[in-house]
Amino acid sequence: MTGAPPQRVLVIAGPTASGKSGLAVALAERLDGAVINADALQVYRELEILTARPAPAERARAPHHLYGVLAADEPCSAARWCALALETIASVAPRLPIVVGGTGLYLRALLRGLAPLPAVPAAVRAAAEARRAALGPAAFHREVAARDPVTAARLPVGDRQRLIRAWEIFEATGRPWSAWLAAPDQPPPAGLDFAVMVVAPPRAALYGAIDRRLADMVARGALDEVRAVMALDPALPIHKALGLRELARHVRGEVPLDEAVAAAQQATRHYAKRQMTWLRHQLPEAGWFDAQYSNPLSPEIFSFIREMG
Repeated sequence: MTGAPPQRVLVIAGPTASGKSGLAVALAERLDGAVINADALQVYRELEILTARPAPAERARAPHHLYGVLAADEPCSAARWCALALETIASVAPRLPIVVGGTGLYLRALLRGLAPLPAVPAAVRAAAEARRAALGPAAFHREVAARDPVTAARLPVGDRQRLIRAWEIFEATGRPWSAWLAAPDQPPPAGLDFAVMVVAPPRAALYGAIDRRLADMVARGALDEVRAVMALDPALPIHKALGLRELARHVRGEVPLDEAVAAAQQATRHYAKRQMTWLRHQLPEAGWFDAQYSNPLSPEIFSFIREMG
């Protein structure tokens, strides 16, 4: 006798503004699927416009999960998201789970598991915060470098969150964060059969879509979202939302709106380029499609999905 067959899961990855969310909805309609968010910023409620969360009309076309489910002051790690995603994948059966997003660490956690990381006591975390406040960013970076030179070499002085993480892990365990990350990943749960596709538009078309979308976000009220988020703790992950830092400069009166929008567009294009590099190196087994600029329900896509079994 054999056990139950593995549950099929379709994963749609791609850079920002590539059209992957629209493709996920179209496929969910045709395949009786449920869309599951794998974007690290779309899990938060506060930035519906600036994070390009699917609009209500789009969400009404198929079940959507893990969009706007956390408040900004509830930081979401890859481990937490992965646990939520696995619960959701199990709960949507018999629908086809369609995981869609561009956050590489989240996708890697789901597909390949996570490196084992230690629990850090709250007191040690508080000590890390206090130490940085006492030393200042530059001296704190040097202290991290003395403990974990590999991590410090890849992090700028201003990366407060991850430098504190490196300090606290060394303090709690006596072992550098980089050494923990180099350990073999814990395998993902058995019983899931992933088919991974990447939406990869040509660069010129992708960059044009990014620029148009950013301008549209501002026209639809993104600046109001930026004002609200600026009042929150700057250490929270939500401050990493694309365009937030650049648009905040305009809100503070430092630059004209057109300059802020242009800077946000450029930063987003640079991020999309980094996403594409990550996808090429980390998902070599994926099927690659230019779905945004062709028929999203093309025969090539359905041929790929049929091969899922």
